[in-house]
Amino acid sequence: MTASKHGALIGVDLGGTKVAAGRINGNVPDAVLKKFIPADSDNPQDIIDVIIEVIAELFNENILGIGVGIPSLINRDEGIVNDVQNIPSWKEVHLKDILEAHFNVPVFLDNDANCFALGEARYGKGRTESDFVGLTLGTGMGGGIIKNGFLLPDAHCGSGEFGNIPYLDATYEDYCSGKFFTGKYGKKGEEMAQAASQGDSVALKAFEEFGRHLGNAIKTIKLAVDPRKVIIGGSVAEARRLFEQSMLRSIAEFPYKQGLKHFEVLFSEEKNIAVLGAASLYLDRNKQQSIAKTTVN
Repeated sequence: MTASKHGALIGVDLGGTKVAAGRINGNVPDAVLKKFIPADSDNPQDIIDVIIEVIAELFNENILGIGVGIPSLINRDEGIVNDVQNIPSWKEVHLKDILEAHFNVPVFLDNDANCFALGEARYGKGRTESDFVGLTLGTGMGGGIIKNGFLLPDAHCGSGEFGNIPYLDATYEDYCSGKFFTGKYGKKGEEMAQAASQGDSVALKAFEEFGRHLGNAIKTIKLAVDPRKVIIGGSVAEARRLFEQSMLRSIAEFPYKQGLKHFEVLFSEEKNIAVLGAASLYLDRNKQQSIAKTTVN
């Protein structure tokens, strides 16, 4: 299911330093914009103003709805955002009401990792699979669970946050994201990847270890929700060739071999997947509502 021929959608991806937004017609964005948000602002309205500004530049009379992905816990029904990571001033923001009042179209909010998973389900590697987990590996580790073709229903958009599961002396996020390289080696993942590509033995070993930890995380995910696929995206995933083999070796140690039959780990290839996923919140919610009405009738 894609955007209607008679209308378009807007997807917004809110990060710690910038807002990315796109207008979606059919299967692809026909425009993508990025704007930086005020650094260290203690006024939540400052970030709201940037979101409204970037949406306004894309908005026209053909827009059916708006979706926003946010690194936070969210009350989906009421559209309230709580405690956004990397934006300290956002403690409780009634973003759905604010945007709907401004643009007069339906607005849907969800966790950014859920939007990644939903984007893969609608536009990416998950289009032919109704049961998978999307993992984002960047400065942190996020996850979204797709079951029966939809995001797994939950209370606060918190399911899929596998990165917060305790692991060794910390959490999976500390070993399966950019935090692993900054915490253990004092360098960003990009620096380590560049060094590894030049044959640096320490960097190569670091990525091999990273892959082993990531494989352990995926085995935990298999035990928790038993997906048919795991789809990985994010900035760290761009260095897949450096850790993929050790990751697969670790996964091969899964105790229930039958569970690995037909199981795959895939890597995202759509660069605008976060924006596409946010926009597809409109499609996802409307399709769920349609199914619910049909079931009741």
